[in-house]
Amino acid sequence: MLCKTGSRIIKGNEGTRLEETCSRVLPFCNSNSLKEGISVHCPIIKLGLQDRLYLNNNLLSLYAKCFGVDKARHFFDEMPYKDVVSWTGILSAYVQRGNHDCALEFFDSMLISGQRPNEFTLSSVLRSCSALGEFEYGTCIQAYMIKQGFDQNPILVSGLLDFYSKFNFIGEAYKLFIYVGNHDTVSWTMMISSFVQAQRWSKALQLYVDMIEAGVPPNEFTFVKLLGACSVLGLKYGKLVHAHMLLRGLKLNVVLKTALVDMYARFQRMEDAIKVSNLTSEYDTLLCTAVISGFAQNFMFRKAIAAFREMRISGILPNNFTFSSLLSVSSLMLSLELGEQIHSRVVVAGLEDDVNVGNALVTMYVKCSDKIKDALRVFRGISLPNVISWTSLIAGFGEHGFQQDALHFFVEMRVSGVQPNSFTISSIIGSFNAAKLLPQTLMLHGHVIKTNLYKDIVVQNALIDVYAGLGMLDYAWQVVHMMSHRDAITYTSLASRVNQLGHHELALHIITDMYNDDIKIDAFSMASFLSASADLGTLVTGKQLHSHSVKSGLGRWVSVANGLVDLYGKCGCICDAQRAFGEITVPDIFSWNGLISGLASIGSISSALSAFDDMRLAGVRPDSVTFLLLLSACNNGKLVDLGLEYFQSMREVYDIVPQLDHYVYLVDILGRGGRLEEAMEVIQTMPFRADASICKTLLRACKAHRNIPLAEDMARRGLELDPSDPAFYILLANLYDDSGRHDFGEKTRKLMREKQLRKNPSQSWVQIRSKVHLFVAGERSHPQINEIYEKIESIDAEIKNHRYLYQGMGIGDSYYHSEKLAVAFGLLNTPSKIPIHIIKNNSICRNCHDFITFVTDLVDKEIIVREGNRLHSFRKGQCSCRGCQF
Repeated sequence: MLCKTGSRIIKGNEGTRLEETCSRVLPFCNSNSLKEGISVHCPIIKLGLQDRLYLNNNLLSLYAKCFGVDKARHFFDEMPYKDVVSWTGILSAYVQRGNHDCALEFFDSMLISGQRPNEFTLSSVLRSCSALGEFEYGTCIQAYMIKQGFDQNPILVSGLLDFYSKFNFIGEAYKLFIYVGNHDTVSWTMMISSFVQAQRWSKALQLYVDMIEAGVPPNEFTFVKLLGACSVLGLKYGKLVHAHMLLRGLKLNVVLKTALVDMYARFQRMEDAIKVSNLTSEYDTLLCTAVISGFAQNFMFRKAIAAFREMRISGILPNNFTFSSLLSVSSLMLSLELGEQIHSRVVVAGLEDDVNVGNALVTMYVKCSDKIKDALRVFRGISLPNVISWTSLIAGFGEHGFQQDALHFFVEMRVSGVQPNSFTISSIIGSFNAAKLLPQTLMLHGHVIKTNLYKDIVVQNALIDVYAGLGMLDYAWQVVHMMSHRDAITYTSLASRVNQLGHHELALHIITDMYNDDIKIDAFSMASFLSASADLGTLVTGKQLHSHSVKSGLGRWVSVANGLVDLYGKCGCICDAQRAFGEITVPDIFSWNGLISGLASIGSISSALSAFDDMRLAGVRPDSVTFLLLLSACNNGKLVDLGLEYFQSMREVYDIVPQLDHYVYLVDILGRGGRLEEAMEVIQTMPFRADASICKTLLRACKAHRNIPLAEDMARRGLELDPSDPAFYILLANLYDDSGRHDFGEKTRKLMREKQLRKNPSQSWVQIRSKVHLFVAGERSHPQINEIYEKIESIDAEIKNHRYLYQGMGIGDSYYHSEKLAVAFGLLNTPSKIPIHIIKNNSICRNCHDFITFVTDLVDKEIIVREGNRLHSFRKGQCSCRGCQF
């Protein structure tokens, strides 16, 4: 009897010790997510300890962490006893796995069971409400919290702040924050995070100041959120927050390093970013990805790839965002080979069906591959394509010229249940714009009117751009006037398109519209306005824009600096153009083209060709526009052999295929050089069908060299291509006159009159004190017309006194040419020493050229006349063209 009793005592002691052991092992395994802890489940059952709630709750949590919520739920259902910890454990597991519908259903079951939730339960429920958009359900939870006395609980206050912020009720969140008061670090950080999420960056920083004044210490997550705000507000704020971290002695862990690297990378300070990342030896996937992404954002592609190699050598595994950043590098580099290598690593990592990686792969193949089917193949491999996936695919088909396919996928996208966003619509509209597809544009416009997307500014801006691009300015302005608010992109698109249509003065008027809408001119709109000023020749307006760009700090943008080079070059202010070019840190191809164009147009041929050599030495590769400028310079300088050499080097050296414009210049170079047969051979052998302009070019050369047979052939061909162009009749008639065949000249003019063809009226305009004055040949409507004609007569008298002879002085229509009227007006209304800048819509005639030459010999004043892309700078009785035009 004693032995049996003693045995029971021993067994009882062993059971107690085993229970204590299980109670120690399970929490340890649970906190470290060790699957081995599940082996304890078996002895618990054997020992009859399955009714121990503490052990079961630890097992429940371990099942959820290591084997998923389904197995944890099965174990929960078999538990003989359950408390609030048990219920909250399953609820939390559902939330962490994103099963929010199941989480709310489980919460309802918990309430029905009579179990009272605690603050952790309610916090999880609020997260599910936020994820599902269940605002009313969330407010009911808040009401329950108040009834149960949880309204001051810091965990639930933080949850409510996050809940209201997710629904963009930032004002209500802040009211709650103020009402509760006496917050801890978590609540302050949550409120700061809410303001950052709502893009109220300055308010987030102000709240941080209030937090410090309240004596609440910030933690690492506070600074992570603040650095996110600084990435928008500016580098100086980011440096200030970084300094605060150092002053407060915050330990620099991998989370903070990642946030700092991201902030510095956004402001092109990769040296600082790398210094921060190397301050400690601690690295993880997110930090390495931030470094790679930073290099990619700053176009430091080789360093991005090198950082990825170092990451692999260190044994740190890349994630989906790492691969997305690397695919972005290959897209920006247009390197299909690199993209395919990364794709292979994506497959090895098992991330091919990840939506973020899939989207990046679609974009890469769209940008780098000529075969759009590669992008489609990747797209079909994405398990659940989202709106970004569809938009990337649709934009890709549009960029490759398959607009109808893009529209087909747009329909398929909607059928699949994915709703297009503003970027989807704007991508399709953009492709329609490129293809000039008005019916499809109108159809899509009708679709967006039926949806809320019509109110989206991105869609509205896309519609403005496409209508303006199609020349339908009335439609574009209708969209502008219907917008509730406009931004810089609205007016930049409009100004750019209006400028392309040749309505330069209208483009400059957009500045007033921006001012009325209180929208600041940015670098892109400034470039458009400078372009309009350059094409219009309004130097006064251009200088005012230059002054504004300096004051506003826009001058450091390359696009703005290029606009200034173009402006001053086209206005003949070559010293100012060279000064603007010299201020560009790293000139691009547009910078060099602007400088070469300015030098060539003013007649500085050797300087223009020297600038081309400097460009090549700087490592900038010429483009097709560069060669147009070089051929133009050789044409103006009568450098026939050099022009031929440049033309041949396009394909042989730079792999640039000459276009029709290049052949026009080549024919002009040969024609002016008297090599008419070679010019004709170029027309007959070039890979393009001759158009009217190239026939007209050779016809001018025939007139200069009095080759009547070839001129007649060119006139016939040109009129077959463009019967309404009077220039062919005029050139041929003048050739007959020059050759002494006046009867043929008169017959040609008579034929032109019978066809009711007239030469476009000569127009010239000049800007005086910010106002543009337009003059038409023979006009009498200008308020100062009597003074203008008196001035011309006065100059005529001076010419006769000096016995200066020039053809046709005072005879016929040349006496009333628009450029003469503009010159006389400029002399009457500008101070001495101030240059006169005149723009013409056609070529200056010999008579007017001689007239202006004499004026500058009589008056100490520079007169600059621009005809197309060519400038005549008259000074002290000389012209920069040196008479080469004639």
